[in-house]
Amino acid sequence: MTLTLTSPVFQHNGEIPSRFTCDDADVSPPLSWSGLPVGTKSLVLIVDDPDAPDPAAPKMTWVHWVLYNIPPDTQGLPEGVNRQALPRGTQEGTNDFKRTAYGGPCPPVGRHRYFHKLYALDAVLPSLDRPTKRDVEAAMEGRILGRAELIGTYRRRGR
Repeated sequence: MTLTLTSPVFQHNGEIPSRFTCDDADVSPPLSWSGLPVGTKSLVLIVDDPDAPDPAAPKMTWVHWVLYNIPPDTQGLPEGVNRQALPRGTQEGTNDFKRTAYGGPCPPVGRHRYFHKLYALDAVLPSLDRPTKRDVEAAMEGRILGRAELIGTYRRRGR
């Protein structure tokens, strides 16, 4: 089986509904996955935008969400999941909003792409103190058994 990541609210390369952005409720979209590689001990989810601040002239990748040590028996995350509702053992990293929670799309100009990346690891990562995406990526180096990606797009009205 191949590791797959999907959402019932947007298709791969499709538009993310405004409910999941700064223009509305700004809650995380529901996600589900399947096809974990044999030997998976934990999962990592990173959501980022490589088109910041302007897709015509990107200067940085903006990080929207970092979760690690998601248990391998988890098959997804519900809409609007918060810290209390995360699967037991899941830990949060710091996003570029300087929070340890989901921060939805809020592009200043143009249509941006939002990469939802799921990694299956052969280990549970050590507890890290409010890690950044870079910290989590460094910790999972050499531990990745599989990877899945779901890309959504968003453009704010009038921008």
